[in-house]
Amino acid sequence: VTYEGTNQVKDTKINRLVHDYEFFTTLENENISSMYARFNYIINALKGLAKLYTNHELVSNILRCLPKTWEPKVMTIEEAKDLSTLPLEDLLGSLTTHELRMNDQAKNEPKKNTIALKASKDEESDEDKDEMALLTKRIRRILLDKK
Repeated sequence: VTYEGTNQVKDTKINRLVHDYEFFTTLENENISSMYARFNYIINALKGLAKLYTNHELVSNILRCLPKTWEPKVMTIEEAKDLSTLPLEDLLGSLTTHELRMNDQAKNEPKKNTIALKASKDEESDEDKDEMALLTKRIRRILLDKK
């Protein structure tokens, strides 16, 4: 047992960790493994201070912290599984598998180059078109005559 100081120090640590737990989010470009390592650190620190969460609370918090791109997977898990009995390890396995599939798909997709095109409207009169056609005919004749 580690000395945690006075009750006030312990309460302050618990409050800080509970805040970290409740507002836990996945960082940008963070994989499931490193996200869970950060999450587990908070949970273990809270356990050491006698603040416990149920498996259901942990599972729900993990699903809540995932980015918007994961929303279809989150909805699928919520609809297909009973979150009150879903083991945290099974959830992590499912999320890791999904992450691997997403990474494989991203590797296999051709890179898309986006370009912006500027549209302009040319208004030509019929006279201009006729003049251009006549000029084109003359140039063709000159080129054919030279051959």
